[in-house]
Amino acid sequence: MVVPDLSYLDHGDNAWQLIAAGLVGLQSIPGLAVLYAGIVKKKWAINSAFMVFMPSLHFLSSGWGNAPFVGNPGPITTMDQNLAQALLPASGLKAAFPMATMVYFQFVFAAITVVIMAGAFLGRMSFTAWMIFVPFWITFSYVVGAFSIWGGGFLAQMGAIDYSGGYVIHVSSGTAGFVGAAWIGPRLLKDREDSQPNNVLMVLVGAGILWIGWNGFNGGDPYAASADAGVAVLNTNVCTAVSLLTWTLLDIFYYKKPAVVGAVQGLITGLVAITPAAGVIDCWAAICMGILSGSIPWFSMNMTNKKAPFMRKVDDTLGVVHTHLVAGFVGGIFTSVFATPDGCAAYGLTIPGGAIAGNWRQVWLQLVGALFIIGFNIVMTSVILGLLQFVVPLRMLEAALLIGDDAIHGEEAYAIFHDGQRSLLYGDTSRRPVDGDGELCRLAIIEGQALVNNEQAQASSSRKDNPISGDVKRE
Repeated sequence: MVVPDLSYLDHGDNAWQLIAAGLVGLQSIPGLAVLYAGIVKKKWAINSAFMVFMPSLHFLSSGWGNAPFVGNPGPITTMDQNLAQALLPASGLKAAFPMATMVYFQFVFAAITVVIMAGAFLGRMSFTAWMIFVPFWITFSYVVGAFSIWGGGFLAQMGAIDYSGGYVIHVSSGTAGFVGAAWIGPRLLKDREDSQPNNVLMVLVGAGILWIGWNGFNGGDPYAASADAGVAVLNTNVCTAVSLLTWTLLDIFYYKKPAVVGAVQGLITGLVAITPAAGVIDCWAAICMGILSGSIPWFSMNMTNKKAPFMRKVDDTLGVVHTHLVAGFVGGIFTSVFATPDGCAAYGLTIPGGAIAGNWRQVWLQLVGALFIIGFNIVMTSVILGLLQFVVPLRMLEAALLIGDDAIHGEEAYAIFHDGQRSLLYGDTSRRPVDGDGELCRLAIIEGQALVNNEQAQASSSRKDNPISGDVKRE
């Protein structure tokens, strides 16, 4: 028996890396699963939360070698491979923990990228199409961006800075989400006009998990329990708090009320914007970044989104293009302004800081990096969905769009008394409205086909608003 050589192992680094990876995993499950379930209409709660679980189906792999754009991908499956020292061959980067830890850390980052993207598709994308789309997009789109910046690819060689995924994760997911939403088509008109969250408290719980989990998201990227990790965690929380406050103040000024969902949006944009800069900027710069991330995406979501015709045509359910593409772009560009020589050196970069240190070339490099990620994701997302539509429909049937979770999964999010047993899985052949929504109309099952009684649907939807049934519309 050959005893593996583990002399490289630093127990502290390995422990922190596993904790950081676990925190990132918790951001998706249950963090975004709970947030999505609460922020959509009740009829989409189960479907929206369940979409978060699908990225776990993707086969884990890690790059070997130095092929253009992707390295030389291959599986990490044997014990020898898992116990070997973590290595990113094209960049020559080594860490003091095993490859198994590195693969898991990279996996949870890839997974949360498509989970974020899913926020743009909620309320109409076919679940089957989503299951097929996820592994193809991760393989042919995400991997290219990740390798280009993190794995030693051409953007890394040029000197682009992306500390923890502002470009790799957020700009890519925001771009792909907007493009995918255009391909899939909009939700039902009624769902777009009346899209009040069904449970704001669940949204807050999910947002809280997301915020705390981000300490692992940004704190884990030095690949060590280092001083730089502490700087990244501090800057993350400072920027996020300032961004949340900025967004809330703008809501109060413009809408006269401090909206909870608006505060959550500001929280998210702060987390996103600080991500590419977390460990390389000063704390005062993190405050500036928070003001920028709480205001620029606010204007794009609340002003540009309502006035630009092309923005109105694309139904991005949760506004992922604003909270992730716009915020990620803002964070990436201002990283090139605020990056310090000491911060870059602590992170292991040879870059002499950003514009405040006299390195104005960094602004150009960050712009090139952003444009590459945006352009590549527009192309690859369109190619994947364009081909996928010939295999399975990208959106649900109209009958399923009217009904929601019960038509797709045979389950209801909130079962009162015996309502949870009233499911197609139990052989029910008819059902009447139970929540006053007007969309869960009588359903007949004839030879496996769900036929909606349009007359009853119209009668239900034409009744007067009933606050007891939850039909309170807010201007």
